[in-house]
Amino acid sequence: MPTHTTLDTYQGLVSTFADFLVVAIHTVLYERDIYPRASFLSARKYNFPVRQNRHPKVCRWVADAVSAVETELLKGTVARVAVVIYSSASQPLERFVFDLSSFPAVPPAEATTPFLENSATVSLVDLAEQFRGVMQKLAFCGSSLTPLPENCSFTVCIELKANEEAPIGQTSTPWIPSQPSLQPVSVVAGGAEGESSGLGGSGGNSSIGKDLGGVKTTPVRAVESGSFVLEVWVEEGRAKMNGPPVVTSG
Repeated sequence: MPTHTTLDTYQGLVSTFADFLVVAIHTVLYERDIYPRASFLSARKYNFPVRQNRHPKVCRWVADAVSAVETELLKGTVARVAVVIYSSASQPLERFVFDLSSFPAVPPAEATTPFLENSATVSLVDLAEQFRGVMQKLAFCGSSLTPLPENCSFTVCIELKANEEAPIGQTSTPWIPSQPSLQPVSVVAGGAEGESSGLGGSGGNSSIGKDLGGVKTTPVRAVESGSFVLEVWVEEGRAKMNGPPVVTSG
């Protein structure tokens, strides 16, 4: 977190979210047993005990993926970020969704311009407390979600706002299209573990979007302080569970 006590620019919001996202990803990897628990170190963030994978390649991949997400966020094109867990057969089992659609719309050229309204300024003390609440919920997700099979993989995905152009081929980051089942008409991002994920066209596939929303959605927590508005939830997919769509209370 920055050393000052408030955030008053869009760039500050994005940087703070990116810092939080790194911690959240490592927490998900630990709680969902994507890697052996012995490969994680104990750490502390937001005055709360957290875990971080100690393997350099994992740490670098997560850092690079979040950096790529941060770049797209600064363009103002991202509506949601998701950590997607796949089975060994590449079926989406769970999506940890971070909804940023309520972030302010700021042109890239004005990312460092201070907000005009005092009500838009974000208190970092308040934000850290709310982030701690999210981490507490994520730390117990292993007991509230049904178990995953062995040999799962993961990726980091972005969902773009409507009518935004996919970043595929635009940067050095290897954004790639997700499978059609994770792409709504407005297009969503995804990819295989080890690659930062992007989005692409649907190609008219009839399976478009069938895995979005899953069959069970569990709210994690909403975060709101000034211009920083974030919602977090978990979706359990059809490949993992059977039955009609259900929304559980948070």
